[in-house]
Amino acid sequence: MPSKNDPLSSRDLLARIGLDQNLGSDLLEDEPLPDLSGDPCAALQERARLFAQTHKFKPGDLVTWKPGLKNRRVPRSNQPVVVLEVLSEPVFDSDRDSGSPYFHEPLDLVLGLFVENGPNRGDFLSWHFDSRRFQPWADR
Repeated sequence: MPSKNDPLSSRDLLARIGLDQNLGSDLLEDEPLPDLSGDPCAALQERARLFAQTHKFKPGDLVTWKPGLKNRRVPRSNQPVVVLEVLSEPVFDSDRDSGSPYFHEPLDLVLGLFVENGPNRGDFLSWHFDSRRFQPWADR
């Protein structure tokens, strides 16, 4: 462990937060977008339709990302997560840059998931999300 005055390498920093070479997937690897190989206008309209489609969630429900609407690294696509809370008043992402995809995003859903890799594997964490990006697990 480095002392207070020793520099911390990026590898050490990643290991400290539970991300190391044993992670099993590249954090910078994006998911394929197969529907964009055809008509991009149709794909845009389909994503807008999915985004506008709402679901009523309640604590205990299992949910997953809607296809093509994943905007965070976790949870993985097709990974079930559990609804812990549905907020009556959303909190807003504190990103102040209007060029960010998180700018003023209404976070109205608290989801629980397991850490899958690293020294904290198996720990249960909660995260805030925009419910418009999720669907019931059964609809996957």
